[in-house]
Amino acid sequence: MLIPTVDLSSDNPNASNQLLDAATEYGFVFIENNNIGILKSNIDNLFALSQNFFAAPVEVKQEVAIGSNKAGKNHGWLSRGIETLDPATQKRADVKEALNIGAHINGELQQALPTPLEPHRETIIAFQNSCHAFCQLIFQHLAEALKVKRDWFTTRHDPSKGPSGTLLRLLYYPHVLDVEDGIDIRAGAHSDFGSVTLLFQFPGQPGLEIKTPTGEWESVPVDPAQGESNGVVESERVLPILVNIGDLLEDWTGGLLKSTVHRVIFPKGGEGADRYSIAYFCHPLDDARLDPVPSNKVQDHAAKTGKGSTRNGTVLTAKDHLMERLAATYSIKT
Repeated sequence: MLIPTVDLSSDNPNASNQLLDAATEYGFVFIENNNIGILKSNIDNLFALSQNFFAAPVEVKQEVAIGSNKAGKNHGWLSRGIETLDPATQKRADVKEALNIGAHINGELQQALPTPLEPHRETIIAFQNSCHAFCQLIFQHLAEALKVKRDWFTTRHDPSKGPSGTLLRLLYYPHVLDVEDGIDIRAGAHSDFGSVTLLFQFPGQPGLEIKTPTGEWESVPVDPAQGESNGVVESERVLPILVNIGDLLEDWTGGLLKSTVHRVIFPKGGEGADRYSIAYFCHPLDDARLDPVPSNKVQDHAAKTGKGSTRNGTVLTAKDHLMERLAATYSIKT
């Protein structure tokens, strides 16, 4: 299953429909990031900050552990052994660490940062802003393809109107000896919680897999060009951003858009090297009601499948939806 790459720039008049096709068929899509997206230098810088943080002593990271006074219920550092993304089948927790950074409000982060990152607050906020602007572009194209108002999704993801579950997550999958095949996994099989996710993968560190419609697992390349640089020096290439649809957007669209199950495995043959990635989980405003998207395409699909965004006839809010998923995922009380 080849994940498509879509150019959302004005140079591509078919961008909106191509994006919708990818979202409905695959749930994953690479989006070109050459002149409308996030600067390569900013991505590289955030990866450097991430590596510096995860290399810090445990006591430094523990100061902002999730659930602590300095962090919050879903903000802060998660040590290895805290998160189990596939609790129904996993025998051991995910082999990873993470740092959850919530969305800023009026330019101020609502949590303490660990000492190594404290001097870089403005850098982190700027990166959050770039990611959110990228997501809003995606929402505009989806709205156009679904033939609803162009701002239908963007107004419901407008951070100036209130808080949301949007999260920037730095991820570290450590080198591990004596990996037990079939038992140890870097991130268990799961689908994402929110609307859309932007994933930044570090070059040369594979491991992401998606579940195909036949139930098989297929690897996702870090670079969809697979080394075909077209004359551009590899270190200067701007990799496309991997985007996937989340559960909330699948529910919101009556199952038309697909939230695809995925996981992160250890490289074949053993423990492999360290792996780093950065994810931006974009959520609607907490109080956004998940009324069905007023699109004929959505309504037709929901009628065929019987799937919708209500629970026993009750319309959920985005926050309700997120709390349901968090409660089922963590081994700590959230």
